[in-house]
Amino acid sequence: MQLRDYQQHAVDATIAFFQKNTASAVLVLPTGAGKSIVIAELARQARGRVLILTHVKELVAQNAEKIAALTDAPGIFAAGLQQKTSNTKTVVASVQSAARNVAAFSQPFSLLIIDECHRVTLAENSQYQQIFTHLRQYNPQLKILGLTATPYRLGSGWIYRQHYHGRIGNTDNPVFEHCIFELPLRPLIKHGYLTPPKLYDGLTAQYDFSQLSPNEQGEYSESHVNSLLGKMGRATRLIVKQLMHLAAQRQGVIIFAGTVKHAEEIMQLLTGTAAALLTANTPHAERDALITQFKAQQLKFLVNVSVLTTGFDAPHVDLIAILRPTASVSLFQQMVGRGLRLAPGKTECLIIDYAANGYDLYFPEVGQPKPNSKSVPVQVPCPACGFANIFWGLTDSDDDIIEHYGRRCQGIVPSLISARTDQSQQCDFRFRSRSCPECGAENDIAARSCHQCQSVLVDPDKRLREVLNQQHHHLFRCQSMQLSDDNGSLKVTYYDIEGNPFYRWFKLDTRPQRQAVFAAFIKPHSKAPGIPFPAFTNASELCAFAEKFRPPHLILLKKQKHGWQHLESYFDYNGRYQTEPATLA
Repeated sequence: MQLRDYQQHAVDATIAFFQKNTASAVLVLPTGAGKSIVIAELARQARGRVLILTHVKELVAQNAEKIAALTDAPGIFAAGLQQKTSNTKTVVASVQSAARNVAAFSQPFSLLIIDECHRVTLAENSQYQQIFTHLRQYNPQLKILGLTATPYRLGSGWIYRQHYHGRIGNTDNPVFEHCIFELPLRPLIKHGYLTPPKLYDGLTAQYDFSQLSPNEQGEYSESHVNSLLGKMGRATRLIVKQLMHLAAQRQGVIIFAGTVKHAEEIMQLLTGTAAALLTANTPHAERDALITQFKAQQLKFLVNVSVLTTGFDAPHVDLIAILRPTASVSLFQQMVGRGLRLAPGKTECLIIDYAANGYDLYFPEVGQPKPNSKSVPVQVPCPACGFANIFWGLTDSDDDIIEHYGRRCQGIVPSLISARTDQSQQCDFRFRSRSCPECGAENDIAARSCHQCQSVLVDPDKRLREVLNQQHHHLFRCQSMQLSDDNGSLKVTYYDIEGNPFYRWFKLDTRPQRQAVFAAFIKPHSKAPGIPFPAFTNASELCAFAEKFRPPHLILLKKQKHGWQHLESYFDYNGRYQTEPATLA
């Protein structure tokens, strides 16, 4: 069996890394790239014993088959496959069976490989961590390698600490240390390794989930989704009717439903067709039987709720219908990936996003939940180190950046503290920041203490509460902002929700005055901080760039003899004073 070029590159990167390191590592390969071939080649070349863990029996069998095609047949340790062999050079095991029988793995292993490694958590009582702890008792230098198509988890972030392209990952609680190889989806399609996809939004009807917000884990409330879908019964009927029409020219259709109730409604509308429903509650034996029927094309439709995103391989699928919202680029691409494998007679895969998720098939993972439906990944160079950051942002018709939501540069730079050349740290440039009043250091806008001097940063609500308890102070809740040329000076007019104005003026006659405008107005108000601002010499030129600025959420004012004095502006504010009513006397 001949490895594809990128598969060989992934193997070479792994060997080169572990020759110099004992830290854990990750390979990122898209769905359909052939991770099992990479695993098999690593098992073939390994000098010591290798344990391969995965979470479903289908992947256990698939990995074992590929290993047997390249080298000696491995042992299989999986209750679902009714095999429990653990004394061979290479063992492929389900994590559930291995965790329940850790004593069977008491001979040293040199390499542990985890397929679908984004499922690993740091919880000490998790099955993965129990196995890690046990294996390290017999080999403290155990090398750990993960493979996944989705190295980012909503709610916890990147699964690795740093990327080999010089990008920081998760600095707080990564499961793995280094991402050592990553392959984008586009080259696989370009070179014919995957089926070309055709992506469309809903063709006859579409759900509107824009009023829903995901929780901190990036998931949508089932009750909220059900409530919204309950008002869109007509859309569901039109969608299913269209899918039944399209399916006549398709080999296999997978429908991703929003909730179990939603899936059951879809099944009722599919009455009379060869369709089946899979949920987390479907008994294992029934699930296996239905998947077998679907792969044999005895079923045309397979409706599911969050159970066919990983570990499922049905190459004949050529229509993917997404009827559920997701805040994750990776999850969206995983669902699409179910239809991109090659199969006889298959020339394309039709992808229809009825949930208007708004993702491109080739979007890179940004590392943050999508802030709004119009956001797209944008590249923002760091002014300090030059690293090309990928943030969520907004662009105009020419793809120029209007606004981005990045906070800190994700680039990795040499450490200024250590003399060792292999030491590195995250670039400290912050596109949006909060200054420490004690030392002046810039901190993340949500920081509670200064990273430089450890001083406690006063909570904005606490600060506002203390000031507003004093006389002659007012909190102006800004709704919009307007720029104008007032006899050569820049006039900034802020409006609150009731249309009350507050004015600020900036002189631009001299270079020091223009520098002061940059510090006091342009930098804090910029929608795209860090991106070089066009040159200007007068107020009219600056007003022409009005769309590049954002108003603050709040402005703290103090009453003076002849009007109100500006004290502080609050951007990116999210607290109790945002919605409380007020008037400007």
